Amino acid sequence: MMGTVYLEQIRQELQRGPTEKGHPFRFFTFATVGLDQMARLRTVVMRDVDKELKITFYTDKRSKKITHLKENKKVSLLLYHPEKLLQLRIEGIASYKHDTATKEVYWDSIPDIAKKEYTTSPSPGTIISDPSKLEYLSKENHFCVVEIFPYKIEYLKLGQPNHTRIRFSKKDNEWDSEFIVP
Repeated sequence: MMGTVYLEQIRQELQRGPTEKGHPFRFFTFATVGLDQMARLRTVVMRDVDKELKITFYTDKRSKKITHLKENKKVSLLLYHPEKLLQLRIEGIASYKHDTATKEVYWDSIPDIAKKEYTTSPSPGTIISDPSKLEYLSKENHFCVVEIFPYKIEYLKLGQPNHTRIRFSKKDNEWDSEFIVP
């Protein structure tokens, strides 16, 4: 397949995101569309990418992004590597887990200071009068794992003499590729 080399480059860059300090793919833009038909964008932290390119991040299960995923599991991601002039646009199906078994797998790997973000008493997006007086739960958390299963990836590499743009589409667990005009 003509795109195999490019797909391997995508895999390597994505897998560096959660492990390499300062890698530009560690933080990426995550987009959802709920019943209101409005695209909602936010930056999230990449926590894992497996060999099948499943992308994992964490959130509070009360967040608006989880509400959107209940309404529409189709999501988009945007990643950009400024030094390599490489942009990835990913479309996928997202799922979320917040059961006890999932929490046991991931919770201990989170630094204690970061665990606090999943224990706020009010849910994310709630209006508060003073950020310094935010209350936290001591015995429970709202930690949730989001997994994204890509089915389309657009690779755009800016360069001279030509830019390179390739669309990868997953069919029957195999990635097909085609060059497209940048």
